[in-house]
Amino acid sequence: MVLPVDCVLGETCEIQNYVDRDPGPGVRDYSCATRTYQDHNGVDIRVPDLAAQRAGVAVLAAAPGRVARLRDGVADVSVRTTGVSAVEGMECGNGVVIDHGDGWESQYCHLAQGSLVVAQDAEVRAGQPIARIGLSGQTEYPHLHFTLRKDDQVVDPFAPAGGEACEAEGSLWAPEVAEAMAYKAGAVLNTGFSSGAVSMESIEDAILPPASAHAPALVAYVRAIGLEAGDVQHLKVTGPDGETLAETTIDPLDAPKAQYMLYAGRRTPPEGWAAGRYGAEYWVERSGKRVLEQRFETDL
Repeated sequence: MVLPVDCVLGETCEIQNYVDRDPGPGVRDYSCATRTYQDHNGVDIRVPDLAAQRAGVAVLAAAPGRVARLRDGVADVSVRTTGVSAVEGMECGNGVVIDHGDGWESQYCHLAQGSLVVAQDAEVRAGQPIARIGLSGQTEYPHLHFTLRKDDQVVDPFAPAGGEACEAEGSLWAPEVAEAMAYKAGAVLNTGFSSGAVSMESIEDAILPPASAHAPALVAYVRAIGLEAGDVQHLKVTGPDGETLAETTIDPLDAPKAQYMLYAGRRTPPEGWAAGRYGAEYWVERSGKRVLEQRFETDL
């Protein structure tokens, strides 16, 4: 199969969740980690924020087939606003199901209202656009929920042979796609500098005030996904001369976190910030080793 989103993994999109392979009350993805949740039956491919979603990100047919079912007309509104009960029976939101023959089908959920460009019973080729990523159905952030089934049974495309997590092998992705989708120990979704308060909502909405030399403060922020219990996060801000302006280290996480926001900042001095390049470094320690890090900069 081809990647079902027209994006570049690690740059313009990231995998948020995998199929839950734990048959009991626990959760486990195909790599034996916890980047999933109870009974999650697909792969979530997420774009960075609502600005990216509004710009338009195409959803693609993962393999050739025929459009078997579709739905449009569900509003693009986060369930944080409407509540889960508002989408009862329409948890997928706007969606498409493609029949690939021999009992195989793929399902595409949370599509943007009015974005479907295929019709019932239409034949589609692999990689053909069928809609755009949206915010419809039971979701709090813009992403594609992709589910693969064989004879009505969920198949994990990363490990289709079945079996318990950690033991499964094989992949249904095309080789170049499988390489791009190599498992990560978490990922950085957003970074930046702001001149004011930062919240998860403002990062998602992409409405943060930009940094400037005479704004009230200089704040560096990061939003990371796929963190594990015990992870220790660090964020350090430096000035043009390399001096540390602010630094934040938080206690080890008490549980896995689907997403986490961290920021570090300092009030602007009376004379304003000196002209130059300001940097930030973010890193995550897991069992005493750095498993995730990213540097970013801004010029004032």
